[in-house]
Amino acid sequence: MKYLCQVWFDGAVLGARTKEEKAELGTNSLNYDKALAESGHLIVAHALQPPTSAVTVRVRSGETSVTDGPFAETKEALGGFILIEAKDLNEAIRVAAGIPLAKLGAIEVRPIHEFGAK
Repeated sequence: MKYLCQVWFDGAVLGARTKEEKAELGTNSLNYDKALAESGHLIVAHALQPPTSAVTVRVRSGETSVTDGPFAETKEALGGFILIEAKDLNEAIRVAAGIPLAKLGAIEVRPIHEFGAK
């Protein structure tokens, strides 16, 4: 079964880390992705640009509106995602717990809905 692991964290917490700590976090993240690929769990993983680079698109009554950034009432923002294959939710949770950014933020684990699946 596929699960989306959404990586949420406060950008200020990450920004407060030293250059060396950020480099170590990046290395650890890439190494974990490699380990997940080798174990057959990894489908795809990507980091996202900061929320300030985002736009939000809405279509209402046939009209498209675009606004800068997401609307969020929280300090945490979606910073990336890892799509994994796991036998069940417990295995997906174990995989998510190993994501290095879980120590700074939160990992939301959500099963993928397969349209047409029985």
